[in-house]
Amino acid sequence: MKMNGSQILIECLKEQGVDTVFGYPGGAILNVYDELYRHQKEIRHILTSHEQGAAHAADGYARATGSVGVCLATSGPGATNLVTGIATANMDSVPLVAITCNVGISLLGKDSFQEIDIAGISIPITKYNCIVKDVSCLAQTIRKAFRIAREGRPGPVLVDLTKNVTADVTDYEPATPEETVPQSEYIRIRDLEEAAALINKSKKPAIFTGGGAVISGCSKELKKLAYQLQAPVCDSLMGKGAFDGNDPLYLGMLGMHGTKAANLTVSHCDLLIAVGCRFSDRVIGNPKSFAKGAKIVQIDIDPAEINKNIKVDVSISGDCNEVLKRLNPLIRPLDHTAWVEESMTLKEKYPLLYDEDRLTGPYIMQEIYRLTEGEAKIVTEVGQHQMWAAQYYRYKEPRQLFTSGGLGTMGYGLGASLGVKTAWPARTVVNIAGDGCFRMNMNELATASRYNIGIIEVVFNNSVLGMVHQWQELFYGGRYSQTILKDKVNYCAVAQALGCKAIRVTKREEFAPAFEEAVRSGGPVLIECVIDENDNVFPMVPAGHSISEAFDQADLKEKKQ
Repeated sequence: MKMNGSQILIECLKEQGVDTVFGYPGGAILNVYDELYRHQKEIRHILTSHEQGAAHAADGYARATGSVGVCLATSGPGATNLVTGIATANMDSVPLVAITCNVGISLLGKDSFQEIDIAGISIPITKYNCIVKDVSCLAQTIRKAFRIAREGRPGPVLVDLTKNVTADVTDYEPATPEETVPQSEYIRIRDLEEAAALINKSKKPAIFTGGGAVISGCSKELKKLAYQLQAPVCDSLMGKGAFDGNDPLYLGMLGMHGTKAANLTVSHCDLLIAVGCRFSDRVIGNPKSFAKGAKIVQIDIDPAEINKNIKVDVSISGDCNEVLKRLNPLIRPLDHTAWVEESMTLKEKYPLLYDEDRLTGPYIMQEIYRLTEGEAKIVTEVGQHQMWAAQYYRYKEPRQLFTSGGLGTMGYGLGASLGVKTAWPARTVVNIAGDGCFRMNMNELATASRYNIGIIEVVFNNSVLGMVHQWQELFYGGRYSQTILKDKVNYCAVAQALGCKAIRVTKREEFAPAFEEAVRSGGPVLIECVIDENDNVFPMVPAGHSISEAFDQADLKEKKQ
C-alpha cells in the first residue's frame, strides 16, 4: 500500500508495540506530529517541558518496562537537547530510540535554519545512528533501530529523518518484529568449566552484581548461585534489586560509598564472581589493590568489558541469566558458614549510622521505605541524596531503582520519574532530588501537572551542592567555591506555580504525615525537606584509594583526636 513517511513511521511504531512516546514538536517534525494526532488513541504522546526531559522520560519508561523507550524532537536545538539524555541511556545500557527530523534534503549542508548534523554529534553516544534521506529506506531503518536498541547489550539508537522523507510517498508492507533472544552464542563450555573449577575450590567466595544482572533478569539464578555457594553478595548502584536487599547474605553496596562490610569482604575474599558489572572507577577505587588476593570470574554480555578495567582470571561472555543457568549445575553445594559469619560480623560491626535526633536524608529514606513497605519505585537525581537512596532503601526486586549511574546526570530523575510512573501508574513513584538537581529540570513539574502524573518529588534542601560541597570540606580545606545555594528560591512556591501540590518539612515528625498526604492526593506533589548543609555521605573512599580504606564519621572523629 502507498503511504507517506510520517504514516510509515507511525505504523512502524505500532508494529513494534509502542503505545507511549515523549517529545516536543517543531517545524521540521510537523508532518510526524500531524500523523500522531490521527493516531492519538493508539499512541499516547506526552509533551514534556524540554527535550532533555523527553529523553529522560523515555529512558525511565524503558528501564521500568524493559521495553524500548521512544522520544521525538525536531531539528537543530530540539535534537541537540536530547544529547544528554541519549548519553545517559548509553552509559547505563538503556534501550532507547530517539527520532529526530532535520531540514529537507535540498537544504542539508547549507547552514539552513535549525539545521544540525545530529547523526554526527551522537556517534559516540549511540549503539547505531543514521540519517534517512530516502523514504523507501524508512521502514527497514526504523525496524533495524528497534532491533539494535534491544539486542545484546541494550542501548540508544538515533534515527534522523529529513523533512522531505516525512512527506514523500512509497510502498509500505507490514512486518512482524524480529524476536530478540538472550545472547548466548559466545558462552563456551570451556569457560563455564574453568569458572566452576575456581568456584568449587574457593574458601572465601563473594558475589558482586551490576546493572547487567538487572537487565538480564537473572535474580532467580543469582540467588541459587549464592545459596549453593554460601557466598555473601554485594552490588553496584546499577545492580540494586538484582539480589534482595533484605536477604541474610546481602552486604550492601560496594565502592566509594559502599558499606565497610562489602568493601572489606571483597578485599579479603579469595574468589570474586562479578555478574553483569564493568568494574567502574567508583566501584574499584585503586585498581592495583582491588580484590588483590582473589581470583576473579567476570560474567558480562559485552566482550569489550572483559579485562577493560580489572584483569580477570576467567570470563564468560553472554547474557547473565543464560550464563548462570548453565553455570549453576556445575557448582556443587559448598559449606562456607565460617566465611559468611565473618562477613556478617563485619556487617554488624560497621552499620550505616546517622544522627537520629533530627531530619536527615538517611532518616527520610528509611521512612519512605517503611511507609511504602519497600514497594515503591525509587528514582533519583545525582549526588548525596542518590547515595542515601542507595544505602537506606532496601530494594527487593529488579527495576525498582532508577538512577543515572554511569554519566551521573543532574536533572535526570524528574523526567525519568514521569516515564516510570507512566509505565507503572498503580505503583508509588518517588523521585529523590537535591535542591541543586531540582533546579536543573524543575520545569518538568509542569508536565506532571498537565497530565496529572502522580509522582512524589522529595527535595532534600540543604542549600548547597551537597556532594561537591562534601569534597570541598574533606579534601579542599573547606573552600566552598560556588557550591552555596542560599538564595531566595522558594521551592514550594515554584511547585505550586507549576500546578503541583507542595508541602514543606523541617522536622522529623512532619515527614510521615506529609508523605502519607502526598500518596493520598493521587496527583504530583513536591515535599521540600530542609536538612543540614553539613550532613555528609558515609562511608567514603577517597579517590584513587583502596576500597578497604573506607572511612566514616567515627574514623574522622578519631583522626581529629
